[in-house]
Amino acid sequence: MTATAEQLMRSRYSAFCLHNEPYLKLTWHPATRPDTIDFDGQQHWLGLKIISSHDGSVGDSVGQVEFVARYKIHGRAYRLHENSDFVKQNGCWQYTQGTLQ
Repeated sequence: MTATAEQLMRSRYSAFCLHNEPYLKLTWHPATRPDTIDFDGQQHWLGLKIISSHDGSVGDSVGQVEFVARYKIHGRAYRLHENSDFVKQNGCWQYTQGTLQ
């Protein structure tokens, strides 16, 4: 398990790259988790940059991570800039929601 919200953010990025739906669902809070996750087979992830983290440390129960993820579809570059919210329940961090920037 991940010790911080930022670590969970990084592992979820990797899971998106690998289309690992079971892991993404496991780390998504049940109140906001979708039934299915749609992956675009044409989407090629290029990198993740953490802009900032607020709270989300070992002793916290909530946290927020701002990040930019870059990807390409059919050779065209895109950026996903989001503030992601996390909550720790029963010792495990879970993603709750994100706000696009």
